[in-house]
Amino acid sequence: MPKRKLTGKVISDKMDKTVVVQVQQLKKHAKYRRYIRIHKKYKADDAKEEYKVGDRVVIEESRPLSKDKKWKVVSKAA
Repeated sequence: MPKRKLTGKVISDKMDKTVVVQVQQLKKHAKYRRYIRIHKKYKADDAKEEYKVGDRVVIEESRPLSKDKKWKVVSKAA
């Protein structure tokens, strides 16, 4: 089974070897048929601590690394 990949923006790098990535999706409202923005935050592993706030990154699903951390940062997004 392939691992999921998501693209998002780093919104926090205050933790040790961890960044918080906010992923934004556009979904259509069932009743009103308008598009709404959905935001979700993921904690991702950044072992080298090379990504800073504001960077656009690609994260990939991985094994659980801690209670909340189940993603790894793969690279910077184009």
